[in-house]
Amino acid sequence: MRITIITILYIFLRLSLQAQEIKWMTFPQLSDSLNVRAKPVFIFFHTNWCSYCRKMEKDVFTNPEVIAALNNKFYAVKFNAESKDSFLFEGKLLKNDNPNSKKSIHEIVTLLAYRKEGYAFPATLIFNENFLVIDRKFSYLSSRKLLDLLKKL
Repeated sequence: MRITIITILYIFLRLSLQAQEIKWMTFPQLSDSLNVRAKPVFIFFHTNWCSYCRKMEKDVFTNPEVIAALNNKFYAVKFNAESKDSFLFEGKLLKNDNPNSKKSIHEIVTLLAYRKEGYAFPATLIFNENFLVIDRKFSYLSSRKLLDLLKKL
């Protein structure tokens, strides 16, 4: 009997913890989803060496309000800007043109997050349901600042 109760509690806790995560998707999944149903899009570009990226992942993307806002209203994509992966997005093959370089940037980042000053991470982009840019931020965003940004839509 005791083992059964412990097992049930364990399953319940695992399910509740899983519900407390952002439903991140890949760019190919985003492309498919946008073709089925238009919805605002949230994109988070990060790198392995970016301490503020890790801080957002640890402190902001674990906040229940942020999780609820992203999961309920947006398609959310998290992508390593230095990824070596190639993929199709909206019918175009996108890749990292210089995968052997230590600080190479993936094409999708160049298309969506390049600015005159160059690249800065973390890069947070918000698109409306027509995939038009609403806002782009190139710095750490606290939970409150991110929630205020998400309320624009």
